[in-house]
Amino acid sequence: MSTAAVRTPEPAASPRVAGHNRITTQALVSTAQAAAAEHFGVQAGQVRAVYTDDGGLLALELSLPVPIPPLARLAAEPFLPAPSGGSVLERARHAKAGILATVATLTGTRLSRVDIRVIGTASVQGRVR
Repeated sequence: MSTAAVRTPEPAASPRVAGHNRITTQALVSTAQAAAAEHFGVQAGQVRAVYTDDGGLLALELSLPVPIPPLARLAAEPFLPAPSGGSVLERARHAKAGILATVATLTGTRLSRVDIRVIGTASVQGRVR
C-alpha cells in the first residue's frame, strides 16, 4: 500500500453558471433590522424595517427607539449628549449612511435612501455611543 498524499486539484476560476439567486424579503428585512440594531445599540426585535420601491431602487424605512441616558444623569451631567453622539435627531441623521452601506454590502442590493423614524427612546445605564 502506498503512502503517497492525495492531491486535490486547484479550483479553477469559477465560470458563470446558469441560474439565479434570490434573497427573500424576510432576509432583507432581518439584515436591515440587525444593522440598525447594532448601530443604535438596541435589540433587533425593536426595529421595524420596510422596503419600498423608489424608482427601481429600494428605499429602506426603519422605525426604532433610540437609546438615551437616564434623565437624572443628563441633569447631573449636562454635556453628556455630546459624547453620546449628540441629540436623537443628530444621531438618526448620522446613522443613515452607515446603515445604508452595511445593508448594501451584506445583501448586494442598491438602496436609494434610508429613512429613520424614531418611535421612542430606550433608557441605557452605561455609556451611550
